[in-house]
Amino acid sequence: MPTYVYKCKECEHQFEIIQKMTDEPVGECPQCHGLVARILFAPGIVFKGSGFHINDYPSSGSSTSGKAEKSQSAIESATEAKAETASASKT
Repeated sequence: MPTYVYKCKECEHQFEIIQKMTDEPVGECPQCHGLVARILFAPGIVFKGSGFHINDYPSSGSSTSGKAEKSQSAIESATEAKAETASASKT
């Protein structure tokens, strides 16, 4: 069952009530018996699985980018070594 937050329009008192979605909303403040309004919050959504930008393209601060940089420097080192070997064999 969801938890709903209400706020009194007269005394500004906030309170939470656990209700079924089919229950009628609370209309009266438990402290001053004034009118209340339900406060709405954005739901917490977590996208899991492939197909979402956050999962398919990690941020630049993640550990996978460090591995990519290391492999790129290893490729450059190997290319330089081959070039040095080729120039040394010609002379």
